[in-house]
Amino acid sequence: MGRGWKRISWSASASTTPPNSRRSWARSDSRSRPGSAITGAGHPALQLPARSCLPGGPRDAPAHALLDPGTGTPVNLHIQTLSGTHLVRQYLAGEPSALAFYPGGHPGDPAAYRAKAEEVRGRFDQESRERLTRMLTGGGENGQSRLRRFVEEGGLAVTTGQQPGLFGGPLFSLYKALTAAALARWLEEDLGVPVIPVFWVASEDHDWEEVRRVSLPDMANDLVTLELPDRPGAGELPLHRMPMGPEGPEALEALLALLPDTEFRPDLEADLRAAYREGATLPSAFAELLRRHLAMAGVFILSPEHPEAQAAALPVLLAEARGARERADALARRAGELEAAGYHSQVTILEGGANLFLEGAQGRDRLFVEPSAQGSGRGTGKGEGNGEGGGAAEGPPLRMRREGRVLTQEALAGEAGRDPALLSPGVLLRPVVESTLVPTLAYVAGPGEIAYLAQTAPVFAAHGIRPPVVHPRLSAAVVESRVEKVLRKFGLELADLSRPHHEVVGRVIRDDLPPEVREAMGKLKGAIALGSKELQKAVRQVDPTLAGPVDHVRNQGFSLLDDLEKKVVQARKRESGIAVQQIEKAQVQLFPGGTPQERVFPAVYYLVRYGPELMSRWMDAARGAVLPGRSPGGEGGDEPGHDRGQGPGHDLEAEPAGPTGS
Repeated sequence: MGRGWKRISWSASASTTPPNSRRSWARSDSRSRPGSAITGAGHPALQLPARSCLPGGPRDAPAHALLDPGTGTPVNLHIQTLSGTHLVRQYLAGEPSALAFYPGGHPGDPAAYRAKAEEVRGRFDQESRERLTRMLTGGGENGQSRLRRFVEEGGLAVTTGQQPGLFGGPLFSLYKALTAAALARWLEEDLGVPVIPVFWVASEDHDWEEVRRVSLPDMANDLVTLELPDRPGAGELPLHRMPMGPEGPEALEALLALLPDTEFRPDLEADLRAAYREGATLPSAFAELLRRHLAMAGVFILSPEHPEAQAAALPVLLAEARGARERADALARRAGELEAAGYHSQVTILEGGANLFLEGAQGRDRLFVEPSAQGSGRGTGKGEGNGEGGGAAEGPPLRMRREGRVLTQEALAGEAGRDPALLSPGVLLRPVVESTLVPTLAYVAGPGEIAYLAQTAPVFAAHGIRPPVVHPRLSAAVVESRVEKVLRKFGLELADLSRPHHEVVGRVIRDDLPPEVREAMGKLKGAIALGSKELQKAVRQVDPTLAGPVDHVRNQGFSLLDDLEKKVVQARKRESGIAVQQIEKAQVQLFPGGTPQERVFPAVYYLVRYGPELMSRWMDAARGAVLPGRSPGGEGGDEPGHDRGQGPGHDLEAEPAGPTGS
């Protein structure tokens, strides 16, 4: 499993307390001290702009630093650039060639949101907004009054989402939600109407393997992975159909055994116990924990298995079924256009594949256009456009990939009509379903989602919907004082720790070699280079063909010198065991297993230590991540460890990418 990892699987018979995993932390002085807690990696403290339209109103008081409960010293939040594939980087930089694949416009352009608002107002009325409010939970203490305003004043929404993760999943899920809340408040002031943030819990996802585990450091700073056991139906049934047995609460006890005793623990433990109880599903537990975590940010939660959501989505799903062949052709053309422009498709387009899943005898099964129907029985297009008219119209018969059963359009409509939960969207249709249920202005996405949303324009167009603006999520790292101390001690930047452990240690050791050793090595390298150059010049007068052997001797000399340098470094490493351990511990905190912290650790790991004040700092950071009004390109660039694609069912990354599994 890699350096410093442990794996613990929990079943009904498992012991629930990992050995040597529990220590009591003395409560620290909880008073805040002046000083910024938000910095950019390798840069001085970032002063976030005051924005009265964002959560909490104007920032008219100085920022306060979080305190490390072990040392009483400040904890920093390092803001990072969200990067991704070549397409994602160019989109965020405002390059026209990339923007052509995002009809919603650039996230830094206020006009893009205003244009989308006009389109949404033409599709949503008071009744559709009232229907949405019945599907939502959460929103904090003023949630109901905000929803009343949303209905009465023609409100809009910023959405984001993620497949459910054990104990809240990785930090980036929280960062998505907080970015959506910050953007919603910015847009509310700009547009003059209520704009609510909505988090879509992808409960229809069936990737049990992706969501059943979580990793975090124990008190010895070893990375521990807690995982629920495999089970019948895993990977086949939608997650919302898989209630947890006693293994759920037992895994929770294992998590609690890894968390320190702090003043914030009782409330956090109560939240976790309320969510992860026997009989709950992973999606319902995830939604409940998010609802509690995000109350102060005013985020609403939407689970698509809600009966009204399923009923409202059904006309769109049946319209997609009728146009399955045309959609497959359009998506294949889109993939070709991306390739021709120098990009690649994030989601592989399967020949004849429909953007639909039907639950059958073998679980959630992908639908395909029946091969025998290729080139015949083309859909009439009835019911397409706005998704209205859910009756069965002409269209190709569809085949279930695993089960092999073939359904006519009438048969599919009949099954889905009897139980709408059986039919669900694929990754490229889900954003369209969301935009049908929610008056979405913008979607807050991770890098993998930004990449695959470039493929969705043909699907939106077929249903008569303008795609929302795609806005990047916050990317950040919590850097505790002990880790900050290691960075300063060895002259390292945050991104340096993304490199393999042996490379980081080797660099630090080389930099720490006695000056006389480095000077002597440098002189010897210079002497070999100069001497071989002079010798080569001299031997050419004797025989020009001797230049090659001289090159060989020079290269051998450099190679032997490199070997010697490695031996010197190894000898120094043996004398520098403490430094090696310190670097290793810092890497576990910032890049566990070589993956950015935000894609591994759950929020509870930090909330139990720093409480609501950390949530306030994350909200501050999300305010600074809001892009409208900024010039394109201000957020562009690469970050080591971030240039990874993320396919459906896999954020990150590979980070699970959004509601498909972002």
